[in-house]
Amino acid sequence: MRQRNCLFVKLGICLCLIVFVAGCDQRMRYQPKLKPLQESEVFADGRGARPLPEGTVARGHLLDDPMLFTGMDGTTLTQVLPIPLDRALLERGQDRFNIFCAPCHGRLGNGDGMIVRRGMVRPPSFHEDRLLSAPIGHFYDVMTNGFGRMFSYNHIPVADRWAIAAYIRVLQKSQHASLADVPEKEREKLLSSNPNQENQTQPETVAKLKAESQR
Repeated sequence: MRQRNCLFVKLGICLCLIVFVAGCDQRMRYQPKLKPLQESEVFADGRGARPLPEGTVARGHLLDDPMLFTGMDGTTLTQVLPIPLDRALLERGQDRFNIFCAPCHGRLGNGDGMIVRRGMVRPPSFHEDRLLSAPIGHFYDVMTNGFGRMFSYNHIPVADRWAIAAYIRVLQKSQHASLADVPEKEREKLLSSNPNQENQTQPETVAKLKAESQR
């Protein structure tokens, strides 16, 4: 009797397993659906892939600040930086500049980067009068849309492009600095180390001293 009951239990378990396994495939993987670019009889144009509704904006691509995203202030290039300026932004700009820009423009923006030394066409120096007086939006616009032989660098995030533009301004300032631009405490150190620099100071030294004084 006990053996018979045990047999019924085993048969019941096997039956449940059979039903369970059979229920795992209810032909859901064969359900009607459209694959990418597959034809469809549902729509009049016969296309399964539907065009985006007019006005659709991808997440993260709402360009609601024209100055920030285009570098334009109305119909002219902006003269002001559209994001907050601080030390972290300049350090980020320096890092991105050295990666993306220095190979052509050089670390100081003189246009003597490594690929130029290898025979490529020399880009203009950032220290030319034309670029010294150019609005900061010009540098953002060139990175975004390209200019002359330079192709677009719009794969660089918007914030990083502005950081680079801000750092270019720092380079321009550093190469045209005077002793009066050095903080007074640092100026004393500079003069004590080299009294002959009172009337003429190397801009690289000025920039370095200014950076150290801000730490």
